[in-house]
Amino acid sequence: MSSRLALLVSAVLLCGGCKVNSDIGKRCLLVKKSKDPAKESDPVLATDLSSGQDFISFGSLDCEDLVCVKDADMPLETADNGQVFGYCSTACVPDELVDPCAVTDPEAIESVKSRMSCRALLLDQQALDDLRQNDPATYHATFGDNNSPYFCAGNPTE
Repeated sequence: MSSRLALLVSAVLLCGGCKVNSDIGKRCLLVKKSKDPAKESDPVLATDLSSGQDFISFGSLDCEDLVCVKDADMPLETADNGQVFGYCSTACVPDELVDPCAVTDPEAIESVKSRMSCRALLLDQQALDDLRQNDPATYHATFGDNNSPYFCAGNPTE
């Protein structure tokens, strides 16, 4: 029994120093909800975006948390089919002791690494709460079950 306990304690201590990579900052393809009921999503094209605005995409299969972002300062890059690239993100809580938006993926987009932080995208918390309360159907169709405006995203350059 004590040898099992020693093995378990050793495993815990060894894994305590293991660094877990997240895909935050890794390139992904933006998607939007499809108008075709037979499909879940359609590609986001450059014509779907407004210049100088953030864009958040829920349902990107390229990201472990299914969230792909193109911030306002990220240069427009497209795939061969015209679909727009962004980078993987995740919901976060601002001002945590441990940085929830640390970029650890070796494939992360270089221009995003130094700008990444936990910030509100698109709407502030009050606007998000008002929309959820006043128009639940639109809210759910747009944001799904997400209750926070905070995501890991590149800070705007000034």
